Amino acid sequence: MTTTGKQIFTTLESDGTLTVEVATSEFPEPKGNQVLVKMEAAPINPSDLALLFGQADLENADYSEGKIVAKMPEPFNSGSKGRHGQRMPVGNEGAGEVIATGDSDAAKALMGKRVSCVPGTAYAEYAIADANMCLPLGDISSKDGASAFVNPMTALGFVETAKMEGFKAIVHTAAASNLGQMLVRICQEDDMELVNIVRRQEQVDVLKGLGAKHIVNSSDDDFMKQLRTAIDETDAFIGFDPIGGGKAVDNAFKAMEQVAVGKMTEYSRYGSNQQKKMYIYGRLDLSPTVLTPSYGFGWTLSGWLLFPFMQSAGKETVARMRKRVLENLTTTFKSEYTKEVTLEGMLEKDAVLQYRQMRTGEKYLVTPHG
Repeated sequence: MTTTGKQIFTTLESDGTLTVEVATSEFPEPKGNQVLVKMEAAPINPSDLALLFGQADLENADYSEGKIVAKMPEPFNSGSKGRHGQRMPVGNEGAGEVIATGDSDAAKALMGKRVSCVPGTAYAEYAIADANMCLPLGDISSKDGASAFVNPMTALGFVETAKMEGFKAIVHTAAASNLGQMLVRICQEDDMELVNIVRRQEQVDVLKGLGAKHIVNSSDDDFMKQLRTAIDETDAFIGFDPIGGGKAVDNAFKAMEQVAVGKMTEYSRYGSNQQKKMYIYGRLDLSPTVLTPSYGFGWTLSGWLLFPFMQSAGKETVARMRKRVLENLTTTFKSEYTKEVTLEGMLEKDAVLQYRQMRTGEKYLVTPHG
């Protein structure tokens, strides 16, 4: 028996035409470890926007009810050759009620329960999800549970990574984001020092309101001095950056090295022996990542993604992280939303142009059933 419902798809053609639309889909009966979830809430995260729109020209797109037709400029169209002609569902995570299950014990145990899930097809009235990737919410609402995976597990993953690699403090850029605010609370609970880099005074005020101790405003004239001071006070030699392009990583490496060199007792032409590490976990800025020869040779730049981290961390660590998230969904890991939209409302021009900017404090929640 199949279930019929609405779902959002994104299709990029070889000529650069991008079509994003609400369409009717048939959702098959779940099998094995699968469950069928009636989706009640799904957040719009930056990681969703890359597949949903990429770098398409949305200002000049053609908008109609439940449909957008836009042009993908070069070199982004050629760079997306692998998805040309594919009609792809979207929406990493969300929450809703399990209305049918496969025949595995894990799946059947979720029947009738409200769960958060990571189906990769969350912008839909229904979604097929793996029971092992579902988190029973109990009395927690779908709205509060919709963002129970990507941001909470990512923020926890940063702290776990720092601990595993022997660091005792973290640098975080774009730190006033929803994820950044979670990271502030996690670090307070775990006695992990955190250096928060933001761009505006109002973001400083937001983090101060959360009790953050080390906040650096990149718009200030003495930004680098502030950053060096914060790193010196915390020994933060590992950092996480969602910006990707520009000089965010370069600035962090420079400040780390300048602090480390200041503690050296003997000069070395190769710089300090202090290991400095930065992870890029997003691409808010698609320009090239700028690195300069000004921090010796003891540094590492790498990418960080949630699912590869979970695979390397192991089942025990991931289970502990998920338990912590569930127990603190309405406190440490609480998400705030600026607006709720339906599937059709998600594709209206005013909404698209606003949430695509990924501004701090302007997170959207999709409610597929209205």
